[in-house]
Amino acid sequence: MRILFACGGTAGHINPALAVAGLVRARHPHAEILFVGADGGMECDLVPRAGYRIQTVPVRSLRHRLTPAALWYNLKVLGGLTGSLRTAGRILDEFAPDAVLGTGGYASFPLVYMASRRGIPSAVHESNALPGLTTKLLARRADRVLVSFPEAASAYRRPDRVSVTGTPVRQAFWETDRGAARRALGLDERPVVLSYFGSLGARDMNRHMVDFIRRESKTGTFQHLHVTGRFGWGWMPDAVRQAGVDLAAHPEIRLSEYLYDMPAAMAAADLLITRAGASTLAELMAMGKPAILIPSPNVTGNHQEKNARVLARGGAAVLLPESECGGGALFAAASDLLRENTKRETISARLRDLAVLDATEKIYHIVTSLAAKRGARGSNEKI
Repeated sequence: MRILFACGGTAGHINPALAVAGLVRARHPHAEILFVGADGGMECDLVPRAGYRIQTVPVRSLRHRLTPAALWYNLKVLGGLTGSLRTAGRILDEFAPDAVLGTGGYASFPLVYMASRRGIPSAVHESNALPGLTTKLLARRADRVLVSFPEAASAYRRPDRVSVTGTPVRQAFWETDRGAARRALGLDERPVVLSYFGSLGARDMNRHMVDFIRRESKTGTFQHLHVTGRFGWGWMPDAVRQAGVDLAAHPEIRLSEYLYDMPAAMAAADLLITRAGASTLAELMAMGKPAILIPSPNVTGNHQEKNARVLARGGAAVLLPESECGGGALFAAASDLLRENTKRETISARLRDLAVLDATEKIYHIVTSLAAKRGARGSNEKI
């Protein structure tokens, strides 16, 4: 059995594919697995670290702005699409997969599109409550459309092809022990706050966190792991120093560009401050971790706010719009939640009630069933 996973752009698209690939590998040790992402994408780092082979296609995302520069950029991206499709076709011909699973991001498009042209069974997974542009385009061609929220099924023209699966979460998010994680990270018994705003970072939120760090450095009442993301790492440590905080004198405050062992960091934390991407929410539900959710205002269809409201309506998270997220407001909200043990316990219980325990299993069965049909058809053709 040969399975091709197409994903990229952000960890929120990559990690669900890694979760499904892990189950395929566990159940079928001899299965051949190939990942395909975008040239220079973070998948080129994360996928090999997880032990899988990856190839890339020359594809970039579109910009969702109506400025002359953005329009010109988008024209160049569309102009390069022919080359992306050609590369995707070559990869499919060489690897000859039995099934293709796209888990979002612009790197999914050329692989799933070309798979449909070649009669290779394919599925596309959408984690968010609203379908992104890539999913909308591929839903017309993929054999199956997999969604995380029941409310999302009505967004597609072919409901007979839609399955509600939830969002896959790596097994480590279910199994990592809090005490062991804290010991491994060298944390003491004080509460732990973990903050991150996507694998690439968010400029405005990182700026607010500089003020947050300045305020917390005066108290020392909790420990703080902050992930700057790729775009924040170049300037944020200097900004913290300019705000008067010597990080060497405050070992309870740690900045990093990226956390490769996110399950351990989340297991160790008492509170998260983060975005509301669907993969992040699935991980929060799996671990039952209280969070202050700050949806990104810069995503298509404002889908992160819609994701967050699903949790906030049920008392499973605190929703704070970015427009209200100065460092002072964030610090006050985090401090209040850390003092309110009962509220955090209630949030944890409601998160676990919302968790889809078998999302990875559901998608595994769909993908392997597609692959089995392809394999059976191939055997018949040989006869």
